[in-house]
Amino acid sequence: MRARLLDPGRWLGAHLGLVLLFLYLPIAVLIVLSFNESGLPTAWTGFSTRWYESVVVNEKILGAAAITIVIAAVSTLIATAIGTLLALGLERLTNNALLDGLVFVPGIIPDIVLAIALLSFYNLVFTGLLGLKLGLWSVIVAHVVFNITFVTAIVRTRLRHFDISIEEASLDLGANEVTTFRKITLPVILPGVIAAALVAFTLSVDEFVVAFFTAGTTITFPIQVYSMIRFGVTPEINAIATVVVVVSFVLVLASQRLNPEQV
Repeated sequence: MRARLLDPGRWLGAHLGLVLLFLYLPIAVLIVLSFNESGLPTAWTGFSTRWYESVVVNEKILGAAAITIVIAAVSTLIATAIGTLLALGLERLTNNALLDGLVFVPGIIPDIVLAIALLSFYNLVFTGLLGLKLGLWSVIVAHVVFNITFVTAIVRTRLRHFDISIEEASLDLGANEVTTFRKITLPVILPGVIAAALVAFTLSVDEFVVAFFTAGTTITFPIQVYSMIRFGVTPEINAIATVVVVVSFVLVLASQRLNPEQV
């Protein structure tokens, strides 16, 4: 009995269970309350899907969601293209720790710092010199900046398991670098690229702080939710949060399935 109590595996399992409970119990409560028939966010009065129906017919929420999807899709395409090429360059052409650190800075520094830096840059260069106003384009560029970091990191994990001898064989057989990349390299690393794109899309959809500082008059989905929650948490907010949680979970799970090598 004493040996069982002192078993490290039991303690580690109990610790893991408590951590998971701490992380996911609030989310589980939120999901349950999103089906609450009552207009009060914490008083359960019965099961209902009325708040999901309310979200579906809310034009402000749907409009903000459409803008967010456009921003996420465009920024993901750009960040995935740039991040994939950057990963290839860092993995194949250089071994510079300083350069590696610089690439990962946008993903490490606090969002508020990145947001203020981007806003200052926009005001100085684009608004001050070019007369452009903050809006859809400024949010897209901002999302590209931090998404490049995550795309680069994920694609590099795929490249580390890449057998470079098949590229060398392709070049020896007469194919040029472009053909080798298109027919050999890209198909092999494509699961990692798709996984990186899914993560980038998820981060872009969920991002609030950077968008809040750089959006101007553009209302993204997180900004719209923030404007609603300022007046109190309602079951409608719980329904919105549940949808976001489910979508984010599915996208992250898909990215892990596509790129099992990523850490």
